[in-house]
Amino acid sequence: QLSASVAVLATLSSLVARTAAGPLASSKRGLVFSPNSTTPDDDLIWVQKPTDLTWYYNYQATPSLVFNNISQADFEFVPMLWGAPNSASDTTFLDSVKGLIENRGINISHVLTFNEPDASMYGGSNVDPSFAAQVWVNNIIPLQKLNISVGLPACTGAPTGIPWLTQFLGNCSKIISTGGKAKNCTFDFVPLHWYGDFGGLASHMGEYSAAFPNKTQWITEYNYDNQDLATTQGFYNMSAEYFDRLDWVGRYSMFGAFRSDVSNVGPNAAMLNNDGELTDIGAWYLGRPGTGVNPQSGGSSGSGSSKPKSAGFRAVNAPRMTAVLL
Repeated sequence: QLSASVAVLATLSSLVARTAAGPLASSKRGLVFSPNSTTPDDDLIWVQKPTDLTWYYNYQATPSLVFNNISQADFEFVPMLWGAPNSASDTTFLDSVKGLIENRGINISHVLTFNEPDASMYGGSNVDPSFAAQVWVNNIIPLQKLNISVGLPACTGAPTGIPWLTQFLGNCSKIISTGGKAKNCTFDFVPLHWYGDFGGLASHMGEYSAAFPNKTQWITEYNYDNQDLATTQGFYNMSAEYFDRLDWVGRYSMFGAFRSDVSNVGPNAAMLNNDGELTDIGAWYLGRPGTGVNPQSGGSSGSGSSKPKSAGFRAVNAPRMTAVLL
């Protein structure tokens, strides 16, 4: 009887631990790839089996070499038009994506556009909406004609985002409305960025749902930065469960795939500790059981480590509405 009781307790403990970790399996989950040149072996962690990640982006128009031996069907690369070129007539992004399709046989089915164009700090591309509209017409609309799904520009979590997008869409529609016929620039999904608590995240998603109804959302950068470990883990679990439950959340990618000692979102938000070992959040995100590894454990990855790509606007500092859970 004692051994049976122990077995039952062990099973219950396992169930509790699994529930606390949030959903371990999700086809929506992807990688925000930000390589660190001083620890290149870390780059392979995200594709070592078992992994639950189905797609990635790297803030560029071309795939990362480290993932070249993985098929697009197994690990989809999504190109990004990060910022605007010097000339609105520049079609380098269009040519690059068409080259991937025509010359390398890579089936590109989605593209991301303008990274945080409403900001000039923390990785923002700082693009004027009228200029962005002309770049979109020359680079993105031709890709739509190839049946590639395109995302709206991914603005910051600040209140500047929706006004920027509204002006951008107005400018874009004006450009393509010729001959007295009004036309609208179209898009397939709405990427969001968020750095703050879960309540603010839910409110932010609700605001964008109201502004752009009946559109799928991709949460392409998010985390709860600079918090204690329990708070950070709690945020991850709640947000993952939330994203997976909502049909209109198409994909999500947590910003944190790097070591804690080079993290610009706080050490506890990183998926790797200082030795490159998966933390609980890192393991959960890959669809594995937790590791129990403290993010701040281990030695330093070396002085002079290059920082990962900046996380963008810290939306925790922006005024938000009360959360509306959808």
